[in-house]
Amino acid sequence: MLGLSSYHSFHLSSCCESLIAFENVEQLRAALNNASRYYLLGEGSNTLFVEDFAGTVLVNKIKGISSTTTETAVHLQVGAGENWHKLVTYALENGYHGMENLALIPGSVGACPIQNIGAYGIEVADFIESVECINLATFETQQLTHEQCQFGYRDSIFKHSLAGKVVITQVNFKLPTNYTPVTTYGELAALNNPGPQDIYDEVIRVRQKKLPDPAVLGNAGSFFKNPIIGLGQYEQLLNIHPGLPAYKVDDHRMKVPAAWLIDKLGFKGKTLGEVRCHPTQPLVLTNLGNACGEEVLQMARQIISSVKQRFAIELEPEVRLIAKHGLTTL
Repeated sequence: MLGLSSYHSFHLSSCCESLIAFENVEQLRAALNNASRYYLLGEGSNTLFVEDFAGTVLVNKIKGISSTTTETAVHLQVGAGENWHKLVTYALENGYHGMENLALIPGSVGACPIQNIGAYGIEVADFIESVECINLATFETQQLTHEQCQFGYRDSIFKHSLAGKVVITQVNFKLPTNYTPVTTYGELAALNNPGPQDIYDEVIRVRQKKLPDPAVLGNAGSFFKNPIIGLGQYEQLLNIHPGLPAYKVDDHRMKVPAAWLIDKLGFKGKTLGEVRCHPTQPLVLTNLGNACGEEVLQMARQIISSVKQRFAIELEPEVRLIAKHGLTTL
């Protein structure tokens, strides 16, 4: 058995039967021919191995960045194994603007469309033109358009009908040359006429202040999604809990910060064994050093149960939980 603690950012001391990194499609094909059960991994920033995995872990290391420019947009073709934050930095340094709000989000480029990562009023789906992947049944290359990816809040087709059926090899981005900054969310609203570099710097400053570095304190970033509820339910809750923040999704739905709900229930700084709800960002669960998967699951279940009891809101995990035979749930 091979240790997985260095392959996922929560650093649980889980193991797998074998581990293979692939840099191209042919290496992936060879690895799959010898794996009866497998799990595909990028940088492991959104994955928790809550127990030993009875199979092979395949690590996507397909690299490469190229670009083409038209009058209206810059098109980036990026290998799935590239680091996400390095891509954001590369784009900024080359004058390709728009993704600055997504700076310092951990993980790989190949993982970003699966999760439809987002922060500070921006989702990566805003910039994805298409996604290239390998069909594991036929080993043919297929390209999904933006519409075919079926993006939603922290969601995509890769979590549903294509889950376990494809491997993302490249993501193609489209960044408009007519740049319009988005600064209406959180701390960015306080900036005075910021440029792309200002937004990039502020996002990094805020994230470093609020969120623990996974290299120092094991974590997987936001453990839960921000719940989306109906406008009527939000108004009822606001009468009971004055000050409940929310962001408008559309005319009928509101997005409520999960961190606010968790904080109001007193979980900030709370520990269970070696797992702690982070003192400055209760949306993040951390590994104090020797946490086990069951402790993580127990803490998460306590939070979900308490939020449901107090606010009648069902929290959902944002992280992917991997057990002995693959993806599992709370």
